[in-house]
Amino acid sequence: MGTQQEQYHKARKVMPGGVNSSTRLLKTIGAPFYASQGKGSRITDVEGKEYLDMCCAHGAGLLGNGHPAINEALRKAMEIGYVNSFETVYHEELASVIVDTVACADQVRFCSSGSEATLHLIRACRGYTGKDKIIRIEGHFHGYHEMIFIGGHPPQSDFPRNREQPFIESAGIPQQFAELIIPIPYNDKEALKEAIHQYADETALVILEPVNFNCAGIRADEDYLQLVRKLTAENNIMLFFDEIQSAYKKSFQAAQNELGIIPDVTTIGKSIGGGLPLSAFCGKKEVMDSFSPVGQVAHSGTFNAHLVPILAGLAFMKEASAPDFYPALQKLEKQFHSGIDRIIEKHDLNMVVPNFGARFNILLGRKTAARNYEETFCHDNQEFLSILKDCYDKGVYFHDYGGGPAHHGYSIQHTSEDMDYVLKVLEAAFIKSSNTTGRFVLDDS
Repeated sequence: MGTQQEQYHKARKVMPGGVNSSTRLLKTIGAPFYASQGKGSRITDVEGKEYLDMCCAHGAGLLGNGHPAINEALRKAMEIGYVNSFETVYHEELASVIVDTVACADQVRFCSSGSEATLHLIRACRGYTGKDKIIRIEGHFHGYHEMIFIGGHPPQSDFPRNREQPFIESAGIPQQFAELIIPIPYNDKEALKEAIHQYADETALVILEPVNFNCAGIRADEDYLQLVRKLTAENNIMLFFDEIQSAYKKSFQAAQNELGIIPDVTTIGKSIGGGLPLSAFCGKKEVMDSFSPVGQVAHSGTFNAHLVPILAGLAFMKEASAPDFYPALQKLEKQFHSGIDRIIEKHDLNMVVPNFGARFNILLGRKTAARNYEETFCHDNQEFLSILKDCYDKGVYFHDYGGGPAHHGYSIQHTSEDMDYVLKVLEAAFIKSSNTTGRFVLDDS
């Protein structure tokens, strides 16, 4: 098949950047990771080199690569004939499982991606409330579309202006969309109160990740989420939990169930497709009834809820609901995080590794968890890229996300021996980095 670089050279001729998703161009290796096979906890590149997979499809691969249950679902779809663009009994069956396991879900609609899910559910919130503005949290991510790819991750240089002039995160998004976005810091109750006091009559929704996997794994203070719930309910503002990443990561339910804070609407995805493209949006019946043919909010599409990912979703739910599934993941979780904590303490490393279930973040530059986006500016992207490159060279694949404090994880097919090797490789990479830069052992500033 040739080398990664040879494939990259060919791909760039026919695809922008040689990729179909911009973040697949890895700074660690100067090319995308071109995979030839995935099996269990491992992924093989086009050169035949095998790596332990600590990306796991950005959180969509909780079952790992090539899981037998997903293979059987694909065979079943083939036998049925795919029957694209029809409803089947399997759609209702999967929706029923979600209704039973996501606290706010009275009804469900399926789509393919997380960006689709947030787009359609934001539209429903606007249609239901008759209002247009969105209060969003800095550091949270909700997709790449014009409605919300604004004000979430401004560069540090643009951060001071973000609350007055929300940072537009992509070329091609008209400035007018930014006029509908109100960015606020996480865990700042006064900023939340002020935003709702000033904009309640114009605001359709407050949207947030209950676990901020897309930036350093930041968790909300319990009283903060309670306040968000109280103020949104009092002001006819929809509380929108984006659980594309957090649902089913820790247990057979959504994070909202674990946290005891019930939003009005929720998006879920990643894990639920068993590695295939499936997301969903759900919520209270009165909001979901905004969608046509019951209400006036349009949502349709040829490939909505394609039978193949629906059957894979049912296979995932069956596996994840087994009594030994989450205990097995929790055993890996305990092994990995007790191991990483020992490494941090042993070498006095200036970093934290927060997690929620089988997904975790690595944040350099501080010894306590960050509470908002601004507190992650201590993280050194270039230093982290160097650490991830060392791991890659030793056969452990972490997606690099440009070096940012994004998320990584493992699957049900990872083993105790896999975790031991990952910890060994990480320890060596951390020590090398601290010896090289001298920054890695500093106390909190």
